[in-house]
Amino acid sequence: MEAVANVLVALVAALHVYILVLEMFLWQRKPGRSLHGFDPETARATAPLAANQGLYNGFLAAGLVWGLIAADPTGFRAQVFFLSCVIVAGVYGAATANRRILVGQALPGALALAAVLLAR
Repeated sequence: MEAVANVLVALVAALHVYILVLEMFLWQRKPGRSLHGFDPETARATAPLAANQGLYNGFLAAGLVWGLIAADPTGFRAQVFFLSCVIVAGVYGAATANRRILVGQALPGALALAAVLLAR
């Protein structure tokens, strides 16, 4: 079960690296604009906000990677903390921005957290 948990944590970390790239570097290009259906002007106006969000997603990814490479109990605790942050951010994003975030962010985080806890 520990291997499954590690794979799920790594996938959630990779997802947040992808979100970082999308929000920080591709926001004004087609992949970023099509995510929210923005025209070029709206994408340009919201790019600083998206870059800030992307940076936070990078911190989540870094924390999850830290949790994977740190020895226990630190690694376990880091994984639980950062996965909990992913879930909270996903629930908040779903409530305030787009319901798809619940499935795209909170659900993977919750599955990974469940696996980490079960592996303990």
